[in-house]
Amino acid sequence: MLQRYRGFLVDIDGVLVRGGQVLPGAVEALADLRTRGPVLLLTNNSTKSRVGTAERLRRAGIPVEPIEVLPSSHVAARFLRTQFGGVRFWYIGEEGIPEEMKAAGHVLVPPEEADWIVVGMDRELTYAKLRQALRALLRGARLLATNEDPTFPTPDGLVPGAGAVVGALRGMGFPPEVVVGKPSPIAFQVALEVLGLAGKEVLMIGDRLDTDVAGAQALGLDTALVLSGVTQKADLEKARVRPTYVAADLAALVQGALIPG
Repeated sequence: MLQRYRGFLVDIDGVLVRGGQVLPGAVEALADLRTRGPVLLLTNNSTKSRVGTAERLRRAGIPVEPIEVLPSSHVAARFLRTQFGGVRFWYIGEEGIPEEMKAAGHVLVPPEEADWIVVGMDRELTYAKLRQALRALLRGARLLATNEDPTFPTPDGLVPGAGAVVGALRGMGFPPEVVVGKPSPIAFQVALEVLGLAGKEVLMIGDRLDTDVAGAQALGLDTALVLSGVTQKADLEKARVRPTYVAADLAALVQGALIPG
């Protein structure tokens, strides 16, 4: 089944790791995929940069280089650079956003001077940050969301994701002008550009129907859903979005142990 594809997009959280713990068989399965074609780890997690994401995975026991990862923090920085050149920005999020934005030539400024507010998951979100963002948006700053994932998988269960932060701003009357993470076509277009492959040549492997599967299918990619993260079999049974393949986890997928659809 996997021999049909020349390259692979693989989500991280819920597919390779859950929190800081490597999922069983994930290291071996990733190595197997690499023998079949280039692999790019496409994640909505904006808390780390490409370098930081690779370091996080290496510490967990997964050998990865920065060029093999594509977090939404980088997609955001790349999108803004391509569309608007260097911009002045402020952010709500973690270190991945400023690291990637600065690397792309954007300038971090106080919120009252920002042209763009870039928002992602922020585990130290405060009322003061929301107040600063509101004031900047009222002055005319534009809002970019790295993603709108409502939750994030951890070993202790789901926790609030970037969607919770974006939702707070939406609740104040400011929906994002741009969302770059999955299921946005922006994420997949950048990923295919990095791989140098057409959509029909690539398999997207993820754990969420609403982002990984729906977004990839919209651009013509085949999809594989693994049930080791957010989406569970009960969710799949009542969903309208249908992945090309379903497996218990990445190891089972690579071994061809598919769950009948």
